[in-house]
Amino acid sequence: MEGPLERSIQLCQENSQWMSQLPESLWNVPLYNLSLPGSHDTMSYCLDKVSPVSENESKLLKFVDKCAPCIVRPIIMKWSTTQVQNLAEQLNAGIRYLDLRIAHKSHDPSMDLYFVHMIYTSVSVEDTLWEISKWLQSHPWEVVILACRNFDGLSRNHHCHLISCIKRIFHSKLCPRDVVPTLQNMWGKGYQVIISYDEVSELTKHCELWPAIPYWWGNKSTTKALIQYLEHMKKMGRPGKFFVAGINLTADLWYILSHPFLSLKMMTLRRLPCLNIWVKQQCPGTKKDCTNIIAADFIGDDDFVKDVIELNKKLNSPGHCHGPNIGSKDLSFFSTF
Repeated sequence: MEGPLERSIQLCQENSQWMSQLPESLWNVPLYNLSLPGSHDTMSYCLDKVSPVSENESKLLKFVDKCAPCIVRPIIMKWSTTQVQNLAEQLNAGIRYLDLRIAHKSHDPSMDLYFVHMIYTSVSVEDTLWEISKWLQSHPWEVVILACRNFDGLSRNHHCHLISCIKRIFHSKLCPRDVVPTLQNMWGKGYQVIISYDEVSELTKHCELWPAIPYWWGNKSTTKALIQYLEHMKKMGRPGKFFVAGINLTADLWYILSHPFLSLKMMTLRRLPCLNIWVKQQCPGTKKDCTNIIAADFIGDDDFVKDVIELNKKLNSPGHCHGPNIGSKDLSFFSTF
């Protein structure tokens, strides 16, 4: 029987250069009309369990954490960790959209920036960007989308520092936003990085920054409710360019308190097979109900990445993209998950 290590090695061999292996007929299709796998809260695998709670969290959580850290901190770790594979493993597995929640620690006099999901990471943003750049050097035909989001605690000076780091590290690899991002165009000019930047005031100053990429976040704890939300968003119509359909489940405070022996990973893994049924039914392209980036938690624990990449085959078989939307009868299948 294939073990986790063998499975991980196989995924790396299959998917580390999947963009360069796409058929030539897709080289001139904009990336926002292809199917791209992404990871939700990409850097949460390296959360620092001794870091302070983010200033963006509630006063109640910060107070309880200070009073009883030995009880609260393990709970925070269980429900804020969304990935277990490190950055290189995610990229090698085929992930091409990275969800980067960037923050500056309060009371930190330095310009150092970190990632955050309730608590801060142990690795800095700058070190992570260098790691991505190094990976791209050894994978010259692959393209990554870096979604710089949240910006907890960042001042104007911090934004200037971050953008300066981005330009210095990626330099000529940065794709300007006036370029139609097809693989053919990007390969021809050596572009490998698209930076989505959520701070609107910075966009007009820097042509290398792309507007914030919409993220369909259902904020649901059950598979049925999440799929209902995603199907509703599809009926509303896809955005014109890049967008993300998040198949990540969310637990509210009541759910966490009523499931003391669960974790986000346990909650997610038991539902991934059903969520991947929905993934396999999607189709990239230009139509109203097409999908683009699909992002998940705990990538690598199933066939999610492979399934998202294989959706691109449907672009060469248009007849497969005309199936009906999921109806109430189909949703009943997910009602117990």
